[in-house]
Amino acid sequence: MTASTKPMPRAGVMEIAAYVPGKEHAGGVARVFKLSSNETPLGPSSLAIEAFQAAADKLEIYPDGQARVLRDAIAEVQGLNPANILCGNGSGELLALLANIYLGSGDEAIITEHGFLLYRIQILASGGTPVTVPETDRCVDVDAILGAVSERTKIVFLTNPGNPTGTYVPYTDIKRLHAALPAHVILVLDAAYAEYVRRNDYEAGIELVSANRNVVMTRTFAKVYGLAALRIGWIYGPAEIIDTMNRVRGPFNINTPALLAGAAAMRDQAHVAKAVAHNQVWLVRVSDALSAIGLEVTPSVTNFILIHFPDRDGKRAADADRFLTERGFILRAVSSYGFPNALRMTIGSDEANTGVIAALTEFMERT
Repeated sequence: MTASTKPMPRAGVMEIAAYVPGKEHAGGVARVFKLSSNETPLGPSSLAIEAFQAAADKLEIYPDGQARVLRDAIAEVQGLNPANILCGNGSGELLALLANIYLGSGDEAIITEHGFLLYRIQILASGGTPVTVPETDRCVDVDAILGAVSERTKIVFLTNPGNPTGTYVPYTDIKRLHAALPAHVILVLDAAYAEYVRRNDYEAGIELVSANRNVVMTRTFAKVYGLAALRIGWIYGPAEIIDTMNRVRGPFNINTPALLAGAAAMRDQAHVAKAVAHNQVWLVRVSDALSAIGLEVTPSVTNFILIHFPDRDGKRAADADRFLTERGFILRAVSSYGFPNALRMTIGSDEANTGVIAALTEFMERT
């Protein structure tokens, strides 16, 4: 074997395309409305802010490595057993743990065509092989997933609702998918936007997890709870999976200010209700307004919409992106998700939403 002249990552790592978040800045603009990262325009609960500030008195003390205060708050509000909850540094850490624990060389994990980019990154980082299946009309196709299952399949990653599509899989189809999976395959239900969904046929995953040994559900505090800066996620799963993850996670993977703020935010469901109500009003208004000026909007159940632009010179998504950025409105380009001629827009404040509607109206009317 020829000795390397420098440290080398293991095979496959350099094939990973790094995750690129939505842009934040617009040069030469006095005021910027960032609508690229699906953050809530209402911000966090005042109770969460107070809890965060109170933590400043004890920064020399290690955080509770078991995250008891946060797990207890989640369990209380969601009606769960805290023993089946694990908290992490964002749901991304928890997704990475699942991949690193249950995937290795020769193993496969199924992802969908427009699914969260982090899945592919973590599958490859673990040494596994991502198997991408097509979606149908920008919706997850359960039969396509089942058709891709092989003896090497170990995990199915499913974002529900989807990002950046905003579409969802009804619970009957989720149950059908699970029923057809081999018992050793883990079904990961990533429900980052579950709080926003107002559909009778949707279920985030709690019921399925409670009744089975091979289903987990991940959630986040980064969206409706307004704590994106603190990086808090949680997973609800069977005891065996939670125990396994606890064995390999970092010992103090959530800091004390995040633990306290997260617990306060979870208990302030009145603030969550306000955020959801604001979103419900503006989701319809923005979607209808953009459709009225000739843009196609994928029907969404989340706090964002996917806007599709005409395929003609001067009217494509890249043109609209430049036009909006020059006016201080930052949306998310989603070509990396398979939508080269679309932009994703977070439902923002009243001012931001009306501003985007006016700007895109001007964009579509100009010659």
